[in-house]
Amino acid sequence: MDAEQVAELRKKRAFRKFTYRGIELDQLLDLTNEELMGLITARARRRMTRGLKRKPLALIKRLRQAKKEAPPGEKPRGIKTHLRDMIIVPEMVGSIIGIYNGKMFCGVEMKPEMIGMYLGEFAITYKPVRHGRPGVSAAHQTRFIPL
Repeated sequence: MDAEQVAELRKKRAFRKFTYRGIELDQLLDLTNEELMGLITARARRRMTRGLKRKPLALIKRLRQAKKEAPPGEKPRGIKTHLRDMIIVPEMVGSIIGIYNGKMFCGVEMKPEMIGMYLGEFAITYKPVRHGRPGVSAAHQTRFIPL
């Protein structure tokens, strides 16, 4: 696919424009980290003021590489990570990330609605309880066995 075919496909799939706190996604991608910090929640802002450490920067670098290697119009390959406390920034949108939940990597595609949240919010660490019938010694009535 050449560039004009990709642009034509994008025009054809014109949906409602996503805005994060009144700013469109295209403009969010152009913001610096300092300008982005003014938009996100206080907890995430505090974390970003303290600086991005080596591991989160390495993850962003690998995501950039995967996006660059992907053919136009295709999804990039998934990148696995244990960084559940990583804040989702606009640059990650469109990437596929395998987030570790303690047992396996849950593949999640980053969407614009996820900006400002943590990766760990999208990979549940426990299996939700499925309430069924009570077991053998669950209640007092089950202890009585008629003769």
